[in-house]
Amino acid sequence: ETVHQALSLVDIMSISRNFFLGREPTRRIGPIHLLDRKKMNEECEKAVTGLGVRVRSPNEFVSILSGGERQAISIGRAMHFKVKLLILDEPLAALSVRETREVLRQVEKVRESGVSVIFITHNVYHVYPVAERFVMLDRGIKIGEVYKKDASPEDIIEIIATGKMPKTLKS
Repeated sequence: ETVHQALSLVDIMSISRNFFLGREPTRRIGPIHLLDRKKMNEECEKAVTGLGVRVRSPNEFVSILSGGERQAISIGRAMHFKVKLLILDEPLAALSVRETREVLRQVEKVRESGVSVIFITHNVYHVYPVAERFVMLDRGIKIGEVYKKDASPEDIIEIIATGKMPKTLKS
């Protein structure tokens, strides 16, 4: 599941409708399938609060949410549907400091649950606390790969800036 920089949430739909978009649970009444709104609301609320985000009601429109809350909906959706790999494409773009901290906390929870995370970002300092390994690309070509235990944020920035491994990291 990919959480894009430009979130694919529909502002004029409720939080729970966005959460289940394309995967809505239904219930049958004879030959007719109806949305199971009660189940949608309960599962959405449980998943989102499990990430530490409080929404007043899953029936509220997404348009009233902050950027961090919108990211939480997208990340919660990915976790709810039991993804094994979560790709985050610039998830911190245009977020406040508080929202950035919250999204990074959510990413850590996702990792702790056993989901692999690819975090695409231009800001090493944002991702450094939650990363294990860094792969640096320049126009799609790999220019470096280091484990967090072996490199400081400054080392990683040097690799990005020069396209070369620092002498301190070479064996």
